[in-house]
Amino acid sequence: MTYKPLLGFAFLVLSLHTFGQDTKPIKYTASNKGKIFFSWGGNRESFSKSDITFKGEDYNFTIKDVTAKDKPKGWHIDYINPVRLTIPQTNAKVGYFISDNYTVSIGVDHMKYVMYRNRTRTVDGYINLPDTELGSAFNGTYSNEAVFISEDFLKFEHTNGLNYVYAEFARYDDISKLFNIRNTDKFQINITEGLAGGALYPKTNTTLLEKERYDEFHVAGYGFSAHAGLNFTFFKYFFMQLDLKGGFINMPDIRTTSNTAESASQHFFYIQRVIAFGGIFRI
Repeated sequence: MTYKPLLGFAFLVLSLHTFGQDTKPIKYTASNKGKIFFSWGGNRESFSKSDITFKGEDYNFTIKDVTAKDKPKGWHIDYINPVRLTIPQTNAKVGYFISDNYTVSIGVDHMKYVMYRNRTRTVDGYINLPDTELGSAFNGTYSNEAVFISEDFLKFEHTNGLNYVYAEFARYDDISKLFNIRNTDKFQINITEGLAGGALYPKTNTTLLEKERYDEFHVAGYGFSAHAGLNFTFFKYFFMQLDLKGGFINMPDIRTTSNTAESASQHFFYIQRVIAFGGIFRI
């Protein structure tokens, strides 16, 4: 009687058992393709100087080298209060991993732009309002003259807000190994960078030459941006992301009064610092 078949069968069973013991489950964070993510956060901005041109039936002038600031809310309950979410400076994004490393997303950056008033600026152009208008006190021809921009002369701010609605293409790379992190399902560090483009839909709060205040939403132009950031993912599904974002905004059609023949135009660069929180799930 030969024992070779029995020995062969025993060896096969032992091999399968050993192989089964060595097999490790695939981590949720090992692959991203097919996952969706969403995030919500806040921002701070810095803006470059900008020339702003105002045009109407009785005026056409440019205020040069305008400076502006953002309008931060600080750490505030409004960031999570459903009825006051648009009050602070916020960022919202929803995206999809088309591969393990690349995403497509849409988002809204709700920034705020407040022109510094009560400053002396260079003005070039003319104002020739009817004598019946209060703003006629500013009538004249300005040839690159230094003019004090008082609150009566102009109030100009995109405070509800400087809304940048964009589509983005981005890359994510897991760099956890650089920090000797082995179980990325508990904690993972990713580096991310991306490019975006979209439309500007500001609600511009303006009082120009003592005309009636105007404050309505309007598609005013377009923008482009790029970002780089760090993504910290916790327990597979939740993350915090820190982004540094820079871009260019051009708005050739900013509404300034109820008269559609009157408008403003400006373009500028900006830098945005973002802290966002979100979730990532497979569908």
